[in-house]
Amino acid sequence: MKKFGRFIAKQRVLVLIIATVLLLPAIYGMINTRINYSILDYVPAGFDSTEGQKILSENFTAAESSMLIVEGMETNDILKLKSKISNIENIKDVIWIDDLLNVSVPNEMLPDDIREVLFSENSTILLINFEYEKISDETHAAIDEIREVAGEQCFLSGITAIVKDTKDLSDKETPLYILIAVVLSILVLAMTMKSTIIPFVFLVGIGFAVIFNMGTNIFLGEISYITKALAGVLQLGVTMDYSIFLLHRYDEEREKFSDKTEAMAEAISKTIVSISGSSLTTIAGFLALCVMQLTLGKDIGIVMAKGVLFGVICTVTVLPALLLVFDKPIHRFSHRTLLPSFEKTASFVTKKYKLFIVIFLIAFIPSIYGKINTGVYYNLDESLPRDMKSIVATNKLKEQYNMSTTHFILISDKLSSYKVKEMVGKMEKVDGIEKVIAVDKYLGPEIPAEFIPQDIMEMVQNNGYKLILANSKYKAARAEENAQIEEMTNIAKNYDENAMIAGEGPLTKDLIKISESDFKRVSFASILAIFLIILLIFGSATIPVILVMSIELAIFINMGIPFYTGTTIPFIASIVIGCIQLGATVDYAILMTTRFREELRNGHDKVKAAEIAVKGSARSIVTSALAFFVATFGVGVISDMELIKSLCLMMSRGALISMVVIIFILPSLLLAGEKLISVTTRNWKNKEAKKEAVYNS
Repeated sequence: MKKFGRFIAKQRVLVLIIATVLLLPAIYGMINTRINYSILDYVPAGFDSTEGQKILSENFTAAESSMLIVEGMETNDILKLKSKISNIENIKDVIWIDDLLNVSVPNEMLPDDIREVLFSENSTILLINFEYEKISDETHAAIDEIREVAGEQCFLSGITAIVKDTKDLSDKETPLYILIAVVLSILVLAMTMKSTIIPFVFLVGIGFAVIFNMGTNIFLGEISYITKALAGVLQLGVTMDYSIFLLHRYDEEREKFSDKTEAMAEAISKTIVSISGSSLTTIAGFLALCVMQLTLGKDIGIVMAKGVLFGVICTVTVLPALLLVFDKPIHRFSHRTLLPSFEKTASFVTKKYKLFIVIFLIAFIPSIYGKINTGVYYNLDESLPRDMKSIVATNKLKEQYNMSTTHFILISDKLSSYKVKEMVGKMEKVDGIEKVIAVDKYLGPEIPAEFIPQDIMEMVQNNGYKLILANSKYKAARAEENAQIEEMTNIAKNYDENAMIAGEGPLTKDLIKISESDFKRVSFASILAIFLIILLIFGSATIPVILVMSIELAIFINMGIPFYTGTTIPFIASIVIGCIQLGATVDYAILMTTRFREELRNGHDKVKAAEIAVKGSARSIVTSALAFFVATFGVGVISDMELIKSLCLMMSRGALISMVVIIFILPSLLLAGEKLISVTTRNWKNKEAKKEAVYNS
């Protein structure tokens, strides 16, 4: 390690040149990484809803379609508008009443349920089918043109339009997330670090890591918009303490070495050892997300684990080079820090440690109760601004046409018309179903099959499947709709055992089912992985239990608060927050415990060792936690996307809660359990038998 450190220190200019050159392919990869803006696309294969969605995409136009609500427009103007939209590139077709009968024929000639689908009091609906999938650039460009030619009287609704608006909002806000995180981090570092220059040096070093991480996402094929929005901010907050460790070690070594190059070489070699355990626990926390069935977890987990790895690499390569290049201005421009010495805090914690143990035990009861009872939501539209164009349109669809969700029922085209009519009749009686539309329902002596235009027939019968539409008055993710889907699925499978129901409602229903098991999977995987890593670091049977329980209390408190404030959180937060908070803040616990062990090995009694550990560790913990807090809190405040806002506010709150728990409660637990720890830990106080501590304050 010393040779590596000396090479980086001596070749600092070369290191910076290579790192800067590598930014070019990284930026190219970042720009060209595809972004997915639909959460429902992350529901795994193997469910009827996802298989049905695949069939819809491959054989019908319904999967990639939107409904345009046209208000207060005369028939001739509607026909002109339809013609204009039909001529837009990447529009497959536009369906309206004129495709079924002559517009001079009164609407009353239509069956009631078809008329009610197409017409309301002062509006009508045009069904627009796109050539490409809803997340494609071609579809999004087509939506922009539709809105341009349609004007203010028209409202484009549906998942396709929502995905497009989500993309626009995310692309607009994501750069602001990074900007606000950087500005607030500079302020925190300026208040907590002695040098005026160092905050900028830190952020440049972390900036290299962020760009490298985002650039290498191109090898994943695509990432979600949630990952794109949060990755840079999270990486900044999570890996900031590595930079702090390196700087503190470098300052210590400068007092021992007259040559700054040798001092940095020593600092690098010791920092690599110092942050190895820290990065392993953080990486394990993020990789635990990969056990989720919902593949969004794998998306976030891999990107963030990779980000931590790049953070470590840049901390021991790019950052040392920057510190040496800017060494003179760093040490020339200095000021007093606003952080206290924490002497009083350390004394208070050790004197009142029994009180904090009681608080620790009691706090579990309300926090666990709150966590269990915190409400979650699964609807995509609930996480978006109410004034978003697609949300306004979707709400109009619900209000004017009583159409909250549409189910797409796929059955074999071998099923006789008689059986289809019988099945449709049963489905129409299901609670909450407004209307069911099937071609077989209307065919007969009055309307022969030959009267239906071929292109219309292909929309509902193709490649061995018949498509039936059912409009529900219930919203997706509601218990009533889930029960409704269950009943309709049973009806459909009684007539065709291979029948499937697709659409937003069934996908969301499966999402709920997956999420319930994913939470258990992720919690178990993250706790087990971090438990094992801590066990290896300390060679102890009890320290992993104490450390994980401390962080778990912080997580329970964080996730229980929404219940007591009457806040509903997005389902993804209930799954990933625990992993992120555990992986990102267990470092604080390891740092405190390592310092406690170090002082015991130096011959201090346990009370004095705990007091020194709190005093010596608190500054680094507070600085790191505050940096994490402001980076995520700033994003939570400015974001218009409720999903991002909730995640960031919970992460920021979690950093502070973990900080308080580690500074006040963990030392108390270490004090109370020191005898047991000594018995169950290898070489607990034997300084000679152990290598240098993993962490140094």
